[in-house]
Amino acid sequence: MFRAKPNDKQLVVDILTRSFIDNKSVNYIIKQDGKRDQRLKHLMEYSFDFCNLFGDVFISDYREACALVLVPDRKKVTLKSILLDIKLVLLVTGLSNTKKAISRESAIKQIHPNAPLYYLWFIGVEPSKQGHGTGSKLLDEIIQKGLSENRTICLETSTIKNLPWYEKHGFKTYRELDFGYKLYCMKTP
Repeated sequence: MFRAKPNDKQLVVDILTRSFIDNKSVNYIIKQDGKRDQRLKHLMEYSFDFCNLFGDVFISDYREACALVLVPDRKKVTLKSILLDIKLVLLVTGLSNTKKAISRESAIKQIHPNAPLYYLWFIGVEPSKQGHGTGSKLLDEIIQKGLSENRTICLETSTIKNLPWYEKHGFKTYRELDFGYKLYCMKTP
């Protein structure tokens, strides 16, 4: 795996957009209108930019998978972060979903482990390459990176079929939240 550079943004956005098109958690915050697909793309652009500021963006060696990791204790309010958040509201959630998105994020933050975190925000594999070990290799490398920094790796998933995959990599569900869909909060021991 290697760190993404700014010119890798389109690759990362494309992989994540294709990987999360039907994701319940993502679609919960995206305004559901005729621009939904474009809003999903904007969400991934926002997430790429945000993790470049306050975390890490990784790409698998063969450029078939990627991950966005947020390091919460690096986050701070900057002009750039404020502009990104405004863009998120205007291009992704819409004003009508903003309160719902903020409430969900607040609920998640309240139950995060009280430890230095390495928060796996998104991990995606090019759909045609799924099931061949690419995502597992990337996830293992991310886990090692987080552990080498003495951080607890945590994530949430709304995709039930992904639970055994995360469990195989050492994650345990520590909480379930209900937002009209189940959100499984997982962490490394």
